[in-house]
Amino acid sequence: MTGVNAAAEGRLTVVVGITGGIAAYKAVGVVRDLVKRGHDVHVVPTEGALRFVGLPTLEALSRNPVTTSVFDDVAEVRHVSLGRRADLVVVAPATADALARMTSGLAGDLLGTTLLATEAPVVVAPAMHPQMWEHPATRANVQTLRDRGVRFVGPVVGALTGDDAGIGRMAEPEDIVAGALAVLQRGTEADGTGTGTGTGARGELGDLAGVRVVVSAGGTREPFDPVRFVGNRSSGRQGVAIAAEAARRGADVTLVSANVEASLTAGLDATVVPVGSALELADAVQAASADADVVVMTAAVADYRPSEVRADKLKKEAQGDTMTLELVRNPDVLADLVASRRTGQIIVGFAAETEPDRAARIELGRAKIARKPADLLVVNHVGWSAGFEREENAVEVLVPGGEVVREASGSKTDVATVVLDLVATALT
Repeated sequence: MTGVNAAAEGRLTVVVGITGGIAAYKAVGVVRDLVKRGHDVHVVPTEGALRFVGLPTLEALSRNPVTTSVFDDVAEVRHVSLGRRADLVVVAPATADALARMTSGLAGDLLGTTLLATEAPVVVAPAMHPQMWEHPATRANVQTLRDRGVRFVGPVVGALTGDDAGIGRMAEPEDIVAGALAVLQRGTEADGTGTGTGTGARGELGDLAGVRVVVSAGGTREPFDPVRFVGNRSSGRQGVAIAAEAARRGADVTLVSANVEASLTAGLDATVVPVGSALELADAVQAASADADVVVMTAAVADYRPSEVRADKLKKEAQGDTMTLELVRNPDVLADLVASRRTGQIIVGFAAETEPDRAARIELGRAKIARKPADLLVVNHVGWSAGFEREENAVEVLVPGGEVVREASGSKTDVATVVLDLVATALT
């Protein structure tokens, strides 16, 4: 009984790996919850984990013997047998060191060898300080593990050890268990028969499997005659990167594409809805978001449009040396989405700011999220040589109340990963 078949039959063999972080004490709740649900739980701690949680406690709760060594039960070849028998492997907490070891395939203890021997779904619940979670090495390890099919629950934003706070707190035990079991359930639903690998038609089953995501991308154009418009420099690359990453992680994606080059969306695993103006974008986003779980507003939407759109080309000879163009305000798409969102729907806004000073830029973001309390606001540093029309980006991510929960810079794919990590956490 393995994988999605086990999920259909009810009782699972679950390996719970515990690594050496302070959040190890919360892993007790993961073990207890799984046992109460009737599953056969085998705890595999590292030596570091046992400095935080005692072996007798883990044996009493799991009702199975616990060891860290590959030299115990040698005749059974326990590290191989555990991996083969497992229907599900959960690592909670997964420290930065544990993620690095998993990425490298190190097998110096029972947990490492079990992870290499298993073909079951692996779900990890990271726990570390924000600086460690955001370090390029950790980000690269996370991406590599995701590419191999490892699922992530958390980390979440909250209090850490000492006076620290931010993203890096391990998700709560009940959320970890629910997320881990949902991986198997989603696999059963995706496969359609209750058998097989459960990866489904959409490819890799990720932490956004089955989630309906709407992304707006590009820049609107507000015409004032048949050949001219008022517009902006947004290429849509960031929105397309978010749509692609969401699809890779299993989401059902709709991209509302405002004047984005077709070459950027070619091959994208998403429903693409092309639009031109802010009014067209507002209508398309509202329609698509009616049943969406997540809406990500990356598009640069014009605040104003010409009050009159001429039927013929405006001639410069008729204007003289100067021309006055009257503009009227466009609807505020983000504010309308926030005001009309359903319970549980996640709204992510973007704010393009040219302010070079970080502190001043964050204050502008705080003012915006106070006016339009989206679940996340991504403050995007733009300018003549930053943000728009480039492969790189730099952002600060705020939550209601104005706290900066993440900062990221690098490729637009890197930024997309950061944003969707936070979205996935908010959905758990």
